[in-house]
Amino acid sequence: MAKIPVITGFGGINTAGRSSFHHGYRRLILDALNQQQADQTYRSLASLMKLELNGTEQQKQFIRDHTLIRRIEDERFKVDGIRINKRIPVSVSGDDSASFITKARNLPQQIPENWKVSPIEDKMVKVDITGETEFMYPTKRSIAVQAAGQLPTGFDPGSLYPARSHPRGLEMAVYGASDAVRSMGIDWDVVCQHVSPDQVSVYAGSAMGQLDQHGHGGMLGARYNDKRTTSKHCPFGLAEMPADFINAYVLGSMGNTGTYVGACASFLYNLRAAVSDIQNGNARVVVVGSSEAPVESDVMEGYAVMGALATDQALLELDTKQGLNSPDHRRAARPFSSNCGFTIAESSQYIVLMDDALAMDLGATVHGAVTDVFVNADGHKKSISSPGVGNYITMAKAVASARGLLGDESIRQRSFVQAHGTSTPQNRVSESHILNETAKMFGIENWPVAAIKAYVGHSLGASPGDQIMATLGVWSDGIIPGISTIDHVAEDVYQSNLQIGSSHIDVGARNIDSAILNAKGFGGNNASATVIAPHIVATMLANKHGAEAMTAYKIRNEAALEQAAAYDESALSGDALPIYKFDHNVLGDEDLSFSSRKISVPGYEFDIDLDLTSPYAELL
Repeated sequence: MAKIPVITGFGGINTAGRSSFHHGYRRLILDALNQQQADQTYRSLASLMKLELNGTEQQKQFIRDHTLIRRIEDERFKVDGIRINKRIPVSVSGDDSASFITKARNLPQQIPENWKVSPIEDKMVKVDITGETEFMYPTKRSIAVQAAGQLPTGFDPGSLYPARSHPRGLEMAVYGASDAVRSMGIDWDVVCQHVSPDQVSVYAGSAMGQLDQHGHGGMLGARYNDKRTTSKHCPFGLAEMPADFINAYVLGSMGNTGTYVGACASFLYNLRAAVSDIQNGNARVVVVGSSEAPVESDVMEGYAVMGALATDQALLELDTKQGLNSPDHRRAARPFSSNCGFTIAESSQYIVLMDDALAMDLGATVHGAVTDVFVNADGHKKSISSPGVGNYITMAKAVASARGLLGDESIRQRSFVQAHGTSTPQNRVSESHILNETAKMFGIENWPVAAIKAYVGHSLGASPGDQIMATLGVWSDGIIPGISTIDHVAEDVYQSNLQIGSSHIDVGARNIDSAILNAKGFGGNNASATVIAPHIVATMLANKHGAEAMTAYKIRNEAALEQAAAYDESALSGDALPIYKFDHNVLGDEDLSFSSRKISVPGYEFDIDLDLTSPYAELL
């Protein structure tokens, strides 16, 4: 019987806060929460932001103002003081010369022919220049794009563990993966007692790699800024390094690993590998996710010159009728409305998938299931960044998959879609047409559309992770977040069969059976995922395993729920730290026990099976 890839843990961090236990999701719908839920949301954010919660309206306003999309804060970089090097050609006229004094060690290795160097006292030299030369002068300027989705003000993932020159994306990966694993309420060592070492997979990465000063940004910029390239710059910048860090310092995993990079669809590419591993029996548990930290001035400049980001000037032009003197950075992202570009963001999101039998044995809480992820390219293209036909295929397949499991009535009445919703003029037209045509094709008359980039921005490869966290929240609290930053739907948006608006949609926790997650990436990287609600998965488990097994599972689940709640309380109190096991239980060949039939690994009760049967044996 088919294995069900069930979600047993989820967590991470983005501009809305900590993802586990739906805290980040509840920041999106803060205005729709009851008092107890709202207070808990403020408490969660206060603990991240290093604030002593006092419950005053002034502090609540501070928390609201310093989460979600906002003007880039000095913690990241000074938007009006971006450091650049200005090239200055100079010419000394006639037979005159220009002179300057400096330390001898500051001279270049190759002295220009028109420089005359004369030593003076205290290791100083005088340089006389004739003719033409040039200098690079360090100066500053403003950046055209000044809004971004930043982590909550005051939250520094690197301060929570011994981060040794780790790029920000890797610090976030350690935090996000730890949060997801601990949210299960089951110790990882216990999980390892139920699987063999090669039945664990980790698929995680970043579409952009690590481009800050501790990663490839530092490596590529070192010689241009008179700095030293370190031995960590090159390896730490690699796109798959989040998975490597999780294996080495969080889980100690020895199973399948790596990352699939597909631009803004990268999270779903990795999720597809995870689902495939579980369905095919190649893994019993998979940690899957993405960590992206692109709120760097150099990265943003690259997207800005493409015309992809919402500049301050373009935002002001959108709001000319309101007579604003400064751009409304809080409303920088306006999916499916009059808009001018996306808003870049940082995020680290991870989920734990298990096969249903393992989840039952461990008593793991089931938050939903991912039954399919579809990936299709666009075919021939003119512009590498323009939309194409591939997303029509992925969306149709994802909805067809849900229909095949749940039936027509379910997808027509009890499904919704998490749109890619980037807030670019091109996306609002192309994606709305794809969603609208898909709804028509399957007889969906009023398909609810969520576009959470309005709140958290576009975290590139991690953005589908933001979507899945919000989807799990819908199944907890029953509210599909509205697109709160818009006051109208643009005239060129296709919406005859879609429900697009600024208001939250109260659907009830058990009235949505499935969600379709959609992602469109540069280059034609399209992916759509079919995610099934926990109340549907509960029925599937009962039908597959029987009433007696479900009763025993629920008893085991009580302990997991209790331990998970204890972790959440610890995090709310600011006491929970990421898992970081540096130089811990490092194994060598002398620790393994080999035979021709198996490999035994310390710490795992089950061996790696070498008694393999080739699927091609019958051909010989």
